Amino acid sequence: MRYIDEHVGVRDGDGLRWGVESICAQLTELGCKIAPATYYEHRSRKPTAREQRDGELKPKIAAVHAANYGVYGARKVWLTLNRARPVDTPPIARCTVERLMSELGLAGAVRGKVKRTTISDPRAPKPHDLVERNFAPLAPDRLWEADFTYCSTWSGWCYTAFVIDAYARRILGWSVATTMTSQLVLDGVEQAIWTRHREGKDLAGLTAHHDHGSQYLSVAYSERLDDAGIKPSTGAVGSSYGNALAESVIGLYKTELVKPRRPWKGFEDLEVATAEWVD
Repeated sequence: MRYIDEHVGVRDGDGLRWGVESICAQLTELGCKIAPATYYEHRSRKPTAREQRDGELKPKIAAVHAANYGVYGARKVWLTLNRARPVDTPPIARCTVERLMSELGLAGAVRGKVKRTTISDPRAPKPHDLVERNFAPLAPDRLWEADFTYCSTWSGWCYTAFVIDAYARRILGWSVATTMTSQLVLDGVEQAIWTRHREGKDLAGLTAHHDHGSQYLSVAYSERLDDAGIKPSTGAVGSSYGNALAESVIGLYKTELVKPRRPWKGFEDLEVATAEWVD
Protein backbone atom coordinates (compact mmCIF):
# COMPACT_ATOMS: atom_id res chain seq x y z
CA MET A 1 0.00 0.00 0.00
CA ARG A 2 2.78 2.43 0.90
CA TYR A 3 4.57 1.78 -2.39
CA ILE A 4 1.40 2.34 -4.43
CA ASP A 5 0.56 5.52 -2.50
CA GLU A 6 4.03 6.90 -3.23
CA HIS A 7 3.79 6.25 -7.00
CA VAL A 8 0.15 7.00 -7.83
CA GLY A 9 0.03 10.13 -10.01
CA VAL A 10 3.75 10.07 -10.80
CA ARG A 11 4.49 10.65 -14.50
CA ASP A 12 6.52 8.06 -16.43
CA GLY A 13 9.02 8.75 -19.23
CA ASP A 14 6.22 9.32 -21.74
CA GLY A 15 4.50 11.88 -19.52
CA LEU A 16 1.67 9.52 -18.53
CA ARG A 17 0.52 9.32 -14.94
CA TRP A 18 0.63 6.00 -13.15
CA GLY A 19 -2.69 4.79 -11.74
CA VAL A 20 -3.49 2.10 -9.17
CA GLU A 21 -4.47 -0.44 -11.87
CA SER A 22 -1.31 0.09 -13.95
CA ILE A 23 0.95 -0.09 -10.88
CA CYS A 24 -0.73 -3.33 -9.73
CA ALA A 25 -0.32 -4.79 -13.24
CA GLN A 26 3.40 -3.97 -13.27
CA LEU A 27 3.89 -5.41 -9.76
CA THR A 28 2.11 -8.60 -10.82
CA GLU A 29 4.41 -8.97 -13.82
CA LEU A 30 7.39 -8.61 -11.48
CA GLY A 31 6.10 -11.43 -9.27
CA CYS A 32 4.42 -9.35 -6.56
CA LYS A 33 0.78 -10.20 -7.19
CA ILE A 34 -1.70 -7.66 -5.94
CA ALA A 35 -5.13 -6.80 -7.30
CA PRO A 36 -6.50 -3.24 -7.32
CA ALA A 37 -9.48 -4.49 -5.30
CA THR A 38 -7.10 -5.71 -2.58
CA TYR A 39 -5.45 -2.29 -2.44
CA TYR A 40 -8.77 -0.43 -2.18
CA GLU A 41 -10.03 -2.86 0.46
CA HIS A 42 -7.02 -2.28 2.71
CA ARG A 43 -7.06 1.44 2.01
CA SER A 44 -10.62 1.81 3.27
CA ARG A 45 -10.19 -0.58 6.21
CA LYS A 46 -10.52 1.06 9.60
CA PRO A 47 -7.85 0.26 12.22
CA THR A 48 -8.82 -2.42 14.72
CA ALA A 49 -9.23 -1.71 18.43
CA ARG A 50 -5.85 -3.33 19.04
CA GLU A 51 -4.15 -1.14 16.42
CA GLN A 52 -5.72 1.96 17.94
CA ARG A 53 -4.59 0.87 21.41
CA ASP A 54 -1.06 0.21 20.12
CA GLY A 55 -0.95 3.67 18.58
CA GLU A 56 -1.84 5.23 21.94
CA LEU A 57 0.64 3.13 23.94
CA LYS A 58 3.72 3.44 21.74
CA PRO A 59 4.47 7.11 22.51
CA LYS A 60 3.84 6.48 26.22
CA ILE A 61 6.23 3.52 26.22
CA ALA A 62 8.87 5.54 24.39
CA ALA A 63 8.46 8.43 26.85
CA VAL A 64 8.86 6.18 29.92
CA HIS A 65 11.91 4.50 28.41
CA ALA A 66 13.54 7.84 27.55
CA ALA A 67 12.72 9.38 30.94
CA ASN A 68 14.55 6.58 32.77
CA TYR A 69 18.01 6.82 31.19
CA GLY A 70 16.92 4.53 28.34
CA VAL A 71 17.70 1.49 30.51
CA TYR A 72 14.24 0.27 31.59
CA GLY A 73 13.26 -3.16 30.27
CA ALA A 74 9.72 -4.34 29.56
CA ARG A 75 8.96 -5.21 33.19
CA LYS A 76 9.81 -1.78 34.60
CA VAL A 77 8.11 0.07 31.73
CA TRP A 78 5.01 -2.08 32.27
CA LEU A 79 4.95 -1.34 36.02
CA THR A 80 5.48 2.40 35.45
CA LEU A 81 2.67 2.63 32.90
CA ASN A 82 0.20 0.80 35.13
CA ARG A 83 1.06 2.97 38.13
CA ALA A 84 0.38 6.11 36.07
CA ARG A 85 -2.81 4.96 34.30
CA PRO A 86 -6.19 6.39 35.38
CA VAL A 87 -8.25 4.16 37.66
CA ASP A 88 -11.11 3.87 35.16
CA THR A 89 -8.90 2.50 32.35
CA PRO A 90 -8.06 -1.17 31.83
CA PRO A 91 -4.62 -2.42 32.93
CA ILE A 92 -1.85 -2.82 30.38
CA ALA A 93 -0.61 -6.36 29.80
CA ARG A 94 3.09 -7.04 30.15
CA CYS A 95 3.15 -9.02 26.90
CA THR A 96 1.74 -5.95 25.13
CA VAL A 97 4.59 -3.79 26.44
CA GLU A 98 7.14 -6.44 25.39
CA ARG A 99 5.67 -6.63 21.87
CA LEU A 100 5.51 -2.86 21.37
CA MET A 101 9.00 -2.28 22.76
CA SER A 102 10.26 -4.84 20.25
CA GLU A 103 8.48 -3.01 17.42
CA LEU A 104 9.96 0.30 18.60
CA GLY A 105 13.44 -1.19 18.88
CA LEU A 106 13.63 -0.44 22.62
CA ALA A 107 15.35 -2.69 25.13
CA GLY A 108 16.55 -2.55 28.72
CA ALA A 109 20.15 -2.42 29.81
CA VAL A 110 22.07 -5.71 30.00
CA ARG A 111 24.16 -6.36 33.06
CA GLY A 112 27.85 -7.11 32.89
CA LYS A 113 30.37 -8.57 35.29
CA VAL A 114 31.19 -6.85 38.58
CA LYS A 115 34.21 -7.02 40.85
CA ARG A 116 33.99 -8.00 44.51
CA THR A 117 34.78 -5.37 47.13
CA THR A 118 34.44 -7.59 50.20
CA ILE A 119 37.61 -7.64 52.29
CA SER A 120 37.08 -9.83 55.33
CA ASP A 121 38.86 -9.38 58.63
CA PRO A 122 39.66 -12.91 59.87
CA ARG A 123 40.16 -11.66 63.43
CA ALA A 124 36.75 -10.00 63.75
CA PRO A 125 33.89 -11.99 65.31
CA LYS A 126 31.22 -12.77 62.75
CA PRO A 127 27.45 -12.85 63.44
CA HIS A 128 25.58 -16.01 62.49
CA ASP A 129 23.52 -16.28 59.31
CA LEU A 130 19.97 -15.52 60.49
CA VAL A 131 18.54 -15.32 56.97
CA GLU A 132 19.75 -18.49 55.21
CA ARG A 133 18.93 -17.02 51.78
CA ASN A 134 15.27 -16.43 52.64
CA PHE A 135 14.86 -12.95 51.16
CA ALA A 136 11.04 -12.87 51.23
CA PRO A 137 9.89 -11.50 54.62
CA LEU A 138 6.16 -11.16 55.22
CA ALA A 139 6.26 -7.46 56.20
CA PRO A 140 8.52 -4.40 56.08
CA ASP A 141 11.25 -3.81 58.67
CA ARG A 142 11.89 -7.50 59.26
CA LEU A 143 14.94 -7.84 57.02
CA TRP A 144 17.37 -5.26 55.70
CA GLU A 145 20.13 -6.07 53.21
CA ALA A 146 23.31 -4.02 53.01
CA ASP A 147 26.26 -3.89 50.62
CA PHE A 148 28.44 -1.40 48.76
CA THR A 149 30.17 -1.13 45.40
CA TYR A 150 32.88 0.87 43.65
CA CYS A 151 32.69 3.48 40.87
CA SER A 152 35.58 5.00 38.94
CA THR A 153 35.72 8.77 38.37
CA TRP A 154 38.27 11.17 36.87
CA SER A 155 39.32 12.20 40.37
CA GLY A 156 39.66 8.62 41.68
CA TRP A 157 37.59 5.77 43.06
CA CYS A 158 34.27 6.39 44.81
CA TYR A 159 32.19 3.91 46.78
CA THR A 160 28.40 3.69 47.16
CA ALA A 161 26.67 1.81 49.99
CA PHE A 162 23.00 0.79 50.10
CA VAL A 163 20.56 -0.44 52.74
CA ILE A 164 17.50 -2.16 51.25
CA ASP A 165 14.29 -3.34 52.89
CA ALA A 166 13.85 -6.88 51.56
CA TYR A 167 10.03 -6.80 51.70
CA ALA A 168 9.51 -4.14 49.00
CA ARG A 169 13.13 -3.81 47.78
CA ARG A 170 12.99 -0.18 48.79
CA ILE A 171 16.31 1.61 49.28
CA LEU A 172 16.07 3.09 52.78
CA GLY A 173 19.60 4.39 53.12
CA TRP A 174 22.58 5.09 50.89
CA SER A 175 25.93 6.80 51.05
CA VAL A 176 28.68 7.84 48.63
CA ALA A 177 32.27 8.32 49.80
CA THR A 178 35.81 8.51 48.45
CA THR A 179 37.13 5.98 50.95
CA MET A 180 36.12 2.39 51.66
CA THR A 181 35.86 2.72 55.44
CA SER A 182 33.33 1.79 58.11
CA GLN A 183 31.97 5.36 57.99
CA LEU A 184 30.67 4.66 54.47
CA VAL A 185 28.37 1.83 55.59
CA LEU A 186 27.60 3.56 58.89
CA ASP A 187 26.22 6.60 57.06
CA GLY A 188 24.01 4.35 54.95
CA VAL A 189 22.47 2.49 57.88
CA GLU A 190 22.14 5.76 59.82
CA GLN A 191 19.97 7.17 57.03
CA ALA A 192 17.90 3.97 56.92
CA ILE A 193 17.27 4.11 60.70
CA TRP A 194 16.35 7.80 60.46
CA THR A 195 14.00 7.12 57.53
CA ARG A 196 12.04 4.48 59.46
CA HIS A 197 12.02 6.37 62.79
CA ARG A 198 10.71 9.47 60.98
CA GLU A 199 7.73 7.37 59.87
CA GLY A 200 7.18 6.14 63.44
CA LYS A 201 8.29 2.55 62.77
CA ASP A 202 9.58 0.24 65.50
CA LEU A 203 12.75 -1.59 64.48
CA ALA A 204 12.66 -4.13 67.29
CA GLY A 205 13.19 -7.62 65.88
CA LEU A 206 14.70 -6.34 62.63
CA THR A 207 17.62 -8.24 61.09
CA ALA A 208 20.35 -6.44 59.12
CA HIS A 209 22.07 -8.85 56.73
CA HIS A 210 25.41 -8.17 55.04
CA ASP A 211 28.59 -9.87 53.90
CA HIS A 212 31.86 -10.44 55.78
CA GLY A 213 33.41 -7.11 54.79
CA SER A 214 35.48 -5.53 57.53
CA GLN A 215 33.36 -2.36 57.32
CA TYR A 216 30.25 -4.28 58.39
CA LEU A 217 32.11 -6.12 61.14
CA SER A 218 33.55 -2.92 62.62
CA VAL A 219 32.85 -1.95 66.21
CA ALA A 220 31.15 1.31 65.22
CA TYR A 221 28.73 -0.39 62.83
CA SER A 222 27.92 -3.21 65.26
CA GLU A 223 27.29 -0.80 68.12
CA ARG A 224 24.94 1.32 65.99
CA LEU A 225 22.85 -1.72 65.12
CA ASP A 226 22.74 -2.73 68.77
CA ASP A 227 21.64 0.77 69.87
CA ALA A 228 18.74 0.58 67.39
CA GLY A 229 17.71 -2.91 68.48
CA ILE A 230 18.73 -4.46 65.17
CA LYS A 231 20.19 -7.96 64.99
CA PRO A 232 23.23 -8.40 62.68
CA SER A 233 23.52 -11.32 60.26
CA THR A 234 26.18 -12.42 57.76
CA GLY A 235 26.02 -14.73 54.77
CA ALA A 236 28.32 -17.56 53.76
CA VAL A 237 31.97 -16.75 53.06
CA GLY A 238 32.79 -16.26 49.36
CA SER A 239 29.20 -16.69 48.13
CA SER A 240 27.31 -13.84 46.48
CA TYR A 241 24.07 -15.79 46.95
CA GLY A 242 24.30 -15.16 50.68
CA ASN A 243 23.62 -11.48 50.01
CA ALA A 244 21.74 -11.88 46.73
CA LEU A 245 19.17 -9.09 47.13
CA ALA A 246 21.76 -6.39 47.78
CA GLU A 247 23.90 -7.75 44.93
CA SER A 248 20.86 -7.47 42.64
CA VAL A 249 20.20 -3.83 43.55
CA ILE A 250 23.86 -2.97 43.07
CA GLY A 251 23.74 -4.69 39.69
CA LEU A 252 20.84 -2.43 38.68
CA TYR A 253 22.69 0.62 39.99
CA LYS A 254 25.77 -0.15 37.90
CA THR A 255 23.75 -1.13 34.81
CA GLU A 256 21.17 1.66 34.85
CA LEU A 257 23.22 4.60 36.13
CA VAL A 258 26.96 4.16 36.53
CA LYS A 259 27.89 2.56 33.20
CA PRO A 260 25.54 4.43 30.79
CA ARG A 261 26.46 7.88 32.15
CA ARG A 262 30.21 7.52 32.56
CA PRO A 263 32.76 9.01 32.61
CA TRP A 264 32.12 10.57 36.02
CA LYS A 265 34.01 13.72 36.96
CA GLY A 266 34.14 13.14 40.68
CA PHE A 267 32.43 12.55 44.02
CA GLU A 268 29.86 15.38 43.79
CA ASP A 269 28.83 14.39 40.27
CA LEU A 270 28.20 10.77 41.31
CA GLU A 271 26.45 11.67 44.57
CA VAL A 272 23.86 13.91 42.88
CA ALA A 273 23.16 11.31 40.19
CA THR A 274 22.81 8.59 42.84
CA ALA A 275 20.26 10.68 44.72
CA GLU A 276 18.21 11.05 41.53
CA TRP A 277 18.46 7.32 40.74
CA VAL A 278 17.44 6.24 44.25
CA ASP A 279 14.48 8.60 44.18
